[in-house]
Amino acid sequence: MPQLSVVVPVFNERDNIPPLLAEIAGALRGKVEFEIVYVDDDSTDDSRAVLHAQKAAYPELRVLHHVTRSGQSTAVWNGVRSARAPWVATLDGDGQNDPADIPKLLAARDGADAQTKLFAGWRTTRRDSFNKRISSKIANAVRSRMLRDNTPDTGCGLKLFERDLFLRLPYFDHMHRYLPALVNRAGFRSQSVPVGHRPRTAGTSKYGMLDRLWVGVADLRGVAWLMRRAKVTHVEEL
Repeated sequence: MPQLSVVVPVFNERDNIPPLLAEIAGALRGKVEFEIVYVDDDSTDDSRAVLHAQKAAYPELRVLHHVTRSGQSTAVWNGVRSARAPWVATLDGDGQNDPADIPKLLAARDGADAQTKLFAGWRTTRRDSFNKRISSKIANAVRSRMLRDNTPDTGCGLKLFERDLFLRLPYFDHMHRYLPALVNRAGFRSQSVPVGHRPRTAGTSKYGMLDRLWVGVADLRGVAWLMRRAKVTHVEEL
């Protein structure tokens, strides 16, 4: 059984699949027993065919397919549910997260206490357009003020977390952007780890500035409500 499952959600990323797979395998082979779980969100290009062709070169690769397009959070959720390892790393399928940073997250986990269950990538230097950087900066500031999750960058797709804890968190669309707050709500801690960030070299972004803004407002209100209604009690048996 693998010790680590790497979950990668994709939608129309055919040109990014082969190089990213090679980088993931190169970063982890010989260091940890792992599997790679790609979740194709019903791509309209030939991403599935490209993934299927890669299985011969990568025995660690598993491919899941959404019969109906369901979004990034659902792709992550289904990937984690299908994962066989106790710990899961996620990264975006566009190649902007560097798989070489996964061992850095594993090292942070090995040096942390048992109450820290989430290790979130922190893109200290963004390689995005000006509009995307500004929208993310505003969203992070508003989210941090409302949720007090002490996390500078929740939008980074590169994360490492305990599988069992993730599956106990409340599921909703776009939940992957609020994992630090949800982990804190469950009575555990998260740690931000500086990681690299790269410009997109193929394909196009699937999210616009207005999409992030309006969806984020509704999500923030919902997560804030969840935080207010949380009650964690530590139980001891006599």
